[in-house]
Amino acid sequence: MARITKRLVEALRPKKANGDDPQAPGAADEARSKKDVVAWDDELRGFGVRFKPSGAGAYIIQYRNAEGRSKRLTLSSVAELTPEEARKLARTKLSDVAKGADPVEEKRAIRTAPTVGEVCDWYLERAESGELLGRRRRPIAKKTLVLDRSRIETHIRPLLGDRKVQSLKLIDIERFQADVVAGKTAKPRSGRGGVATGGAGVAGRTVGMLHTIFEHAARLNVIADNPARGVRKVSTDNKIERRLSLGEIDALGRAMREATEESPVALAAIRSILLTGFRRMEVLTLERAWIDPEAPCVRFPTTKSGAQLRAIGRTALTLLLAQPAGGADNPYVFPSEIGDGHFVGIVRVLQRLCLAAKLKDVTPHVLRHTFASIAGDLGFSELTIAGLLGHTGRGVTQRYVHLDKALVLAADKVAEEIATALDAGSKRVHDKRLATVPEGEPRHALVA
Repeated sequence: MARITKRLVEALRPKKANGDDPQAPGAADEARSKKDVVAWDDELRGFGVRFKPSGAGAYIIQYRNAEGRSKRLTLSSVAELTPEEARKLARTKLSDVAKGADPVEEKRAIRTAPTVGEVCDWYLERAESGELLGRRRRPIAKKTLVLDRSRIETHIRPLLGDRKVQSLKLIDIERFQADVVAGKTAKPRSGRGGVATGGAGVAGRTVGMLHTIFEHAARLNVIADNPARGVRKVSTDNKIERRLSLGEIDALGRAMREATEESPVALAAIRSILLTGFRRMEVLTLERAWIDPEAPCVRFPTTKSGAQLRAIGRTALTLLLAQPAGGADNPYVFPSEIGDGHFVGIVRVLQRLCLAAKLKDVTPHVLRHTFASIAGDLGFSELTIAGLLGHTGRGVTQRYVHLDKALVLAADKVAEEIATALDAGSKRVHDKRLATVPEGEPRHALVA
């Protein structure tokens, strides 16, 4: 066969006559109309052109892979490339074959490669079954998986879900991060759910989670490489974290005393976050059996950092032990008002309290940060504060067999300082009322 040229390609193309009925003049054309017609280039071995009986033509290469198996790869249709362009492409592919490549297998791998959404589904399934290990070589906590699933559905699936993992570049990951920062995945509140607003914090945490998912998948050969390796997460260091001043704590305490229509369970839970520095869900899911009055501490069987002993002050201990039981089978300190679960409506109660107290931008995390800030104001070291909050880090160990006395004293001092601020208004009212009682009259009835 001669060199493949444009004239040869046109000559091989099946002819049509009499309307849409394909028929070719001559016996040879009649025979080839019933099967593929293939012509090979006599200059570049393995390069050819093929026409289907339907008239569809394509440039192809034929080669043997490293195992000696014959493979045929379609390069493009004859309408997409000229013969010379197809020849250059064929030469490149055949050169790769000579170096050990297998273009057919590579093409099949791309076609069958998992998407980002499929890898995320794989991760959630394996993690929920306990097969994937997280921190400290332990199964990933259920609370963590709830957050992971939310980030996947809210941010990853809408922007990257249909993309093939192996097609992603580092720039794609960082562009995704920028889109989340810009609010492209923001959505309004739906039912009792939260509001997805995007921002640097959310974007950084989502990219960090995506990196972890890809790392698990690469380690177990679900994907070839982690495309997020080396990604630069957006910085949130310039964010000034909100805390309450002692005056604001006083205002919040006044609003809590006047909130006669709010749930006593919610009010006690909010007060507990302030007095302990615990995370919102650590307080809401706190079980009575975990409280050790002798230490005093709470023995968490699991947290974000594993099992922990967390020191609490006497003021906080008294509050926790004073909570009425929610039912014979309800283990929670702050039980749900309906059913046998724990209380869940604390955020909205806090919002109403802050509205009454004229406080802005206050969340349960702000209460936790307030605890830490007041501990700093009282002169406690960063290491001590990290121990009180349950942070892990160099030199900070939460898996104690006993509690450090310094932590117990610190927890007691901080809780007392916050309780004094919360009840300052009540004390002022009490002192004012006490001053009105004539000298010599009994005053015990005015004790707040």
